Amino acid sequence: MLLPRKYLVKGQTLWSHSVVFLTRVIGGIRLEVRGRKNLPAEPSIVAMKHQSAFDTFIIHSLFKDPAIVMKAELLRIPIYGVFCRKSGMIPIDRSAGASSLRKMMKASGKALAAGRPVIIFPEGTRTLPGEHHPYQPGISGLYRHLDKPVVPVAVNSGLYWPKSGKVRPGGTIVIEFLEPIAPGMGKTEFLPLLEQQIESASQRLLPDPSGRENVT
Repeated sequence: MLLPRKYLVKGQTLWSHSVVFLTRVIGGIRLEVRGRKNLPAEPSIVAMKHQSAFDTFIIHSLFKDPAIVMKAELLRIPIYGVFCRKSGMIPIDRSAGASSLRKMMKASGKALAAGRPVIIFPEGTRTLPGEHHPYQPGISGLYRHLDKPVVPVAVNSGLYWPKSGKVRPGGTIVIEFLEPIAPGMGKTEFLPLLEQQIESASQRLLPDPSGRENVT
């Protein structure tokens, strides 16, 4: 990867917009982004529900030069890993415990100082629509250490681009930015509040019992 970083970032943005376009044209799946007004003017921490590979694809079209917290093992993927390193993604090795968390917080602080939003999937893995995993300590560490607002994000992407990878044509993928959580809360208050906001909003985006889309 000999290209300067700025060209890699532009390439990521173009690629992300291309995925959205092809998803609509080929798969008949529209994208609706809600709540942009809830994004603070200054770079902040964004905690996003993760149901689909689409969530990672869309980030570069939603944000300018995002710093995404990702599993360290992804950086071992040929070409892709080099690309992520050069573009400034933030790896976390959960097996390394506290030392990895400290590195993540330091890298995240540098990203915010450079004007880049930090994106994290608080569950640490993809989940099926309507399900969730325990929220990991990384998001609490970022919230306390960086003293920045956290913007919760709800999604329903798993309905149309599930973990199995088989895209289900038709429908609307919704990405919804919720009201930011201001800095200053304790861990015992912050994490349950974040989880409640993301999970309840994501649940509202699922079909109602009649099978109709519930995206309004």
